[in-house]
Amino acid sequence: MKKLYFLFSFIAFSQLASAQAYTPEEAAKHVGDSLQVCGKICGGRFFETSNGSPTLLNMGAVFPANPLTIMIPGDVRTKLGYIPEAQLKEKNICVWGRVTLFKERPEIIIHDVSQLKIQP
Repeated sequence: MKKLYFLFSFIAFSQLASAQAYTPEEAAKHVGDSLQVCGKICGGRFFETSNGSPTLLNMGAVFPANPLTIMIPGDVRTKLGYIPEAQLKEKNICVWGRVTLFKERPEIIIHDVSQLKIQP
């Protein structure tokens, strides 16, 4: 079942790679849609002792004004090979995924490292 999920995810993300890139502000208007979002990471925080050890990255502005949050669960964070809240700060990245709401704020959850690319 896991292999099937990853196969479908790969196909979906492959199609998104050629799709239009949205800004963080535009993505916030597309809750429920899967899309590519590109923007600057303006800060972030690792919640090591919280459930799932998530990392939250603020895309588009500093929290709480950020229009989009990128959530990286702890198990995905370990696969990145770097500290995302430090390494990605002030960098432009693109992420692929479904825009959801968490506490009424738009976010994209990274389930696989292939969903996140640092822009040159």
